Amino acid sequence: MRILHTSDWHLGRSFHRVGMLEHQAAALDALVEVVRAERVDAVVVAGDVYDRALPAVDAVAVLDDALHRLLGAGAQVLLTSGNHDSATRLGFGGRATEGAGLHLRTRVADAARPVELADDHGPVALYGVPYLEPGLVAGQLGTARSHAAVLGEVGARVRADLASRRAGDGARGRTRALVAAHAFVVGGEASGDERDITVGGVGSVPAGVLLGGGEDPAARPDYLALGHLHGRQALTETARYSGSPLAYSFGEAGRSKGHWLVELGAGGVERVDAVDVTPPRALALLRGRLEHLLGAPEHTGAESAWCQVVLTDPERPREPMAALRTRFPHVLVLSWEPEAVPGARRPAGYAERVAGLDDEALCCSFVEHARGRAADDAERALMRAALEATRTEHIDADHPSDHPSDHPGHPGHPGHPAGRPELAAVDLRDGERSLTGSSSRSGSSGGSGGSGGSAAEVVA
Repeated sequence: MRILHTSDWHLGRSFHRVGMLEHQAAALDALVEVVRAERVDAVVVAGDVYDRALPAVDAVAVLDDALHRLLGAGAQVLLTSGNHDSATRLGFGGRATEGAGLHLRTRVADAARPVELADDHGPVALYGVPYLEPGLVAGQLGTARSHAAVLGEVGARVRADLASRRAGDGARGRTRALVAAHAFVVGGEASGDERDITVGGVGSVPAGVLLGGGEDPAARPDYLALGHLHGRQALTETARYSGSPLAYSFGEAGRSKGHWLVELGAGGVERVDAVDVTPPRALALLRGRLEHLLGAPEHTGAESAWCQVVLTDPERPREPMAALRTRFPHVLVLSWEPEAVPGARRPAGYAERVAGLDDEALCCSFVEHARGRAADDAERALMRAALEATRTEHIDADHPSDHPSDHPGHPGHPGHPAGRPELAAVDLRDGERSLTGSSSRSGSSGGSGGSGGSAAEVVA
């Protein structure tokens, strides 16, 4: 059986304000042609199909057309939701489309219900694990609010189902299994443009939570098809990220993009081949003085590329973007980092001060800048809780539950400010105004208004 592993299409995304939908559609055209030419049996899409929970109608049309042609080419399609997708919207009509070969896995309840296929060697089970936001599904699963806990529980359910299937294999042949999951697995290398999914300071999980340990080899899946990280990479021979088909960060300059073509034999994975996608434009990283960049022959190849340029002139050049675009018309990012002058000290600019900071560190940096002293441990805990609660608000709480308090909008939910004791009465500005769970962003609560509450409000 031949399976195409792909993920992170991010339909509707732009690249530094350049619309990418036309290029994304072309990449999917190429994917359909690969499915036809290679006689692919199944296409597995491991999350982040769209770039937004509420995608533009044009992006929906591109997906609709691609799925129609993939099914027309004879492939079964397994599609899971990622952290950018609305699980409810993406999963709409899932039960009705199963018969046509489109298998949507966007709910926790369906993760251990595989797509059942077969080839000459016997049965094949394809499991789809959607992105699991711990704050939304921990209560439903009865686990702690962490990525490792929720993925570990769902992984155990998948392996239990697989073990039961293999126990009844008999003469029909060994059940081969693939698990598709949208997660940050330890050992993966981020490209820098993935959305942060950190919970409690931890965003990654060991592969063992999905594959299991060595305690029960009969329950171990044959291949782990991962999504979330945008660089195509292999953690092991049988645990891989396909990466995004197109680059969305200059950090991926020089890297090949595409998918994996997985071939299953009687005993499991027999081979995995890279399927490359031709980029719409190359990415180029240019650094140097303006005059040199405009005349250097070694940069001829960058003239048709999307460019990120760092100018190093001692003084900021006048109208540098206009000058650069006379030779490099597709410059998208321009910054100025003047060469160090011996004996002179230049204060770091804002971009340099915040480069590489995660959300929590960035908030703490702002608090220190605004107040004059660093945040203490209690205040860091407050900001961490607020950041996690804010992210949870933007993720579709569509996992069915018998308990209203499992919804983040309910005051009893751990992600709701009223249910978070650490969000109450923490003074971030040394006595000027306390941040409480009931305070509004307008500053009308607590007798303070106008710009006086800005520091607390930004952190909230």
